[in-house]
Amino acid sequence: MTKNDVVTISFYNKPLIILCPSEFRRILVKIAVDQQYLSAYTATTSCRQCFSIDRVPVNCKKTLVRHQPLISKWVMLSLLLEKFMFDFDGIELVMTFDISIIPQPGPENHGVDFIPIIRSGAWADIGNFRPQMEDVYICADNFMSDYGLKNAIDGPNSFYGVFDGHGGKHAADFACYHLPKFIADDEGFPMEVERVVASAFLQTDSAFAKACSMDADLASGTTALAALVVGRLLVVANAGDCRAVLCCTGNAIDMSNDHKPACNRERERIEASGGHINDEYLNGQLSVTRALGDWHIEGLKGGNGSDCGPLIAEPELMTRQLTEEDEFLIIGSDGIWDVFRSQNAVDFARRRLQEHNDPVMCSKDLVVEALKRKSWDNLAVIVVCFQSEPPRNLFAPCPRVHGSMSVTGLGKLQSFLNDEK
Repeated sequence: MTKNDVVTISFYNKPLIILCPSEFRRILVKIAVDQQYLSAYTATTSCRQCFSIDRVPVNCKKTLVRHQPLISKWVMLSLLLEKFMFDFDGIELVMTFDISIIPQPGPENHGVDFIPIIRSGAWADIGNFRPQMEDVYICADNFMSDYGLKNAIDGPNSFYGVFDGHGGKHAADFACYHLPKFIADDEGFPMEVERVVASAFLQTDSAFAKACSMDADLASGTTALAALVVGRLLVVANAGDCRAVLCCTGNAIDMSNDHKPACNRERERIEASGGHINDEYLNGQLSVTRALGDWHIEGLKGGNGSDCGPLIAEPELMTRQLTEEDEFLIIGSDGIWDVFRSQNAVDFARRRLQEHNDPVMCSKDLVVEALKRKSWDNLAVIVVCFQSEPPRNLFAPCPRVHGSMSVTGLGKLQSFLNDEK
C-alpha cells in the first residue's frame, strides 16, 4: 500500500487535516475547495435571520439583522467528507478540525447601525458578616424620561450607579439621589456627557460637604461608579473600588480601575498631595484612594469643601462605542470583586443569561454565588444587557470522523494498487 499523505486545507482560517492515500489527495482537495466557494456564494443570499418587529422594544427604531453563524459551513463540509469516505469503500480517512471559536464578522461590519436594546436588573444583600447595609444602587433604563428631560438622541439613554458607603450609609444615599440629578440639570447633557458626568461627581461631593457642615450626624463616605448609555456610547465614571466589567463576545473588558493604595499611579498622586500610604491604607485610615464624602476625617480633604487633599472625588472615565459584539455590563461593589475575577464573573453571568436571559435573575445569581464563596462585605450588582437575545454559544463540538476498511474495501484497494504497478 502506498504511504499515506497528510493533506492540510485552510478553511476560513481554520486547519483541516486529512490523512489519506496520496492517490485520492487531489480529489479530496478539489471537493473541499469547491464546497468552500459554494458556501461563500450562498452565505450572503440565503443565510440571514431577522428579528421580527414584535420582539423589539418600542424604544428601538431599528431591527437587528445577523448573519447565520459560519458553523453551518463546517457542518456541510463535514458531511461532504463523510459521504466521500463511505462512497469509496476502502479509503481510510482520519478527519480532524478544531472549531474552538466560531469565526466572527470582519471589523468593517461591526456596530455601524447597531442600536443597543437595554434590559437591566439588580440585586443586593447585606452579606455574611456585616451588621448593616451600606451599598446603594440605582437603575434608570429611561434616564431622560425619568428625570423630566426631552429625549434628544436616537437610541437608549440610561443611567446606572452603585455606591458603596463606609462609616454609615448617609453619603451613599446622598450620592445616589443627587448625582443623577446634577447630570440631568446640566445644560451640556447629553452632548457633553463626559464633562457633565465628571462635574456631577465633584458637585455631589461639594454638596455633601455643605450638608455635613449643617448636620454632623451625616458624616460618612462612599465610593461611586456611574455608567451611562447614550445611543451607542457607553460612559463609565468611577471613584473608588466598585467595578464595571463589559462582556464582549465572552471576553471580560474592565471599564474601570480599582482606586486602592496598592495602585502605583494612585500612590504617586497621594504622595504628591502630601498624603501617605500606611499598611495599604490612605493616611492609615481608608482602604480606597478616591471617594465622595469623608469630610470629617482630618487630613484627607481640603477645608471649606475644597477637594485638594490626598482623597479626591474626581472620577476616572472610560468610554466605548458599543457594537453587536458587546453583550452585557456587570457593575458591582467590591464585595462581589473580592470573590470574583472579572473574567470569572463574565463567564458565570454569561452562562446564567444563556439559561434564562433575565438580568434580574442573573444579578441575584451573582450575589448568591458571592455569598457561597464567603464574601465578607455588603453586595450590590447591576447587570445591563445590550441585546434582546441571550448570549450565543461560542464553542461547538469538535467532530472527529474515523473510517475503517472492510474486507471488500481492502480487496478493491489492493486491486487498484496492483493495477498501478
